[in-house]
Amino acid sequence: MISLTELRRADLRLTRRVAACDSPWTRRVLPALESSAQRTKLWWGAAAVLAATGGRGRRTAVAGVAGMALAELLASSVCKQLYDRCRPPEHLIPHPDVADRPDSSSFPSGHTAAAAGFTAAAAAVWPAAGAVSAVPAALLAVERVHSGAHYPTDVAAGAAVGLASAWLVHRIPRRLPPLLLRRLL
Repeated sequence: MISLTELRRADLRLTRRVAACDSPWTRRVLPALESSAQRTKLWWGAAAVLAATGGRGRRTAVAGVAGMALAELLASSVCKQLYDRCRPPEHLIPHPDVADRPDSSSFPSGHTAAAAGFTAAAAAVWPAAGAVSAVPAALLAVERVHSGAHYPTDVAAGAAVGLASAWLVHRIPRRLPPLLLRRLL
């Protein structure tokens, strides 16, 4: 079993390695992706496109938005309040993007939680839409480490929150009617 000390060391090494990636592609694509994901604009845009297709696309959009909303609520209003973790130290990030980081707790990544929540909830309704959403979701997770906003474990925890939220979005509605009926009877 890995110790907490070993996990922290691995987190620091991986943060340093991801942040050091300096190809023209990463300098162009990752900041643009992060900008589009601010305030979940990317996922709302994806939901609008899906909803415009009607039928299955509309159901997929509703599931995706519900997964994203629940993930954001859990990550930001619950998890970040329970565990206050500092952002990665600036000396690990060898580029100027490190200056523009949030002040909130680093754990878990809310961006990743929202992305995973949207993607997983959408995939349960329309797998092809989930597969398409998975590409920017995965790149966003990498961007959060590359920019110095999060450690890899923050991103992994955000992904776990998103996956749990998507699962709940698809499970709770099935459970509610019997629970309500039992209460009413």
